[in-house]
Amino acid sequence: MTLEGRVAIVSGATGGLGRVVARRLLDEGATLALFATNAERLDALATELGGDQERLMTRAVDLRDTDAAAAAVDAVAERFGGAQILAQLVGGYSAGIPLPDAARDELATMLDQHVWTTFNLARAIAPHLLAAGWGRIVTVSPTTVATPGPNMAAYVTAKAGQEALLMALARELKGTGATANVLVVRAIDVEHARDREPSPKTAAWTTPEEIAAAIVYLCSDEAHVVSGARIPLNGG
Repeated sequence: MTLEGRVAIVSGATGGLGRVVARRLLDEGATLALFATNAERLDALATELGGDQERLMTRAVDLRDTDAAAAAVDAVAERFGGAQILAQLVGGYSAGIPLPDAARDELATMLDQHVWTTFNLARAIAPHLLAAGWGRIVTVSPTTVATPGPNMAAYVTAKAGQEALLMALARELKGTGATANVLVVRAIDVEHARDREPSPKTAAWTTPEEIAAAIVYLCSDEAHVVSGARIPLNGG
């Protein structure tokens, strides 16, 4: 598998998962655009990644803003001649408050973080995928969407909306050469606690490297038949 000649956008690039995915996509030959909200952290990540800086750009952007997201994607396409891959990794978690005690703003914040950022990015990049006749959109979602626990209604509602959005988009993209998929994890093990201190609690956690490997596969030509899938990466 190789991603040479492909232009990939990684949103939420400075997070624990985003950094690993960015490194893996770059190593696989992709040209990268890194999106996050903090310009200094983006610059530090670009320096950390090193390599050919001609294959790398950063953009500090509020992806909750429809126009800002569209402008950011268009800037990528203008600089690199296209945009074919979106790894939508914007994070954000809210839990611990029973629904009767939750403020409306808690749900609004989660919808902004997960649904609106995904909507804005997918809406902006879809024309570029269709123009190329090839494209990949991937995001990561928790197992709790299907089996919610207590005191996390706002979070799982927003993630369920994000999943539904990409599943609907996958149907719209059928036959175009573009795909959209969701990777499902129990927890993202940024600190590698599963391997350092194995326990029943951490046994089903997934490392950023494992998620990155799955993203590389889904972004490959070999995965052209996989679309509209919720793929579990939680050890069953």
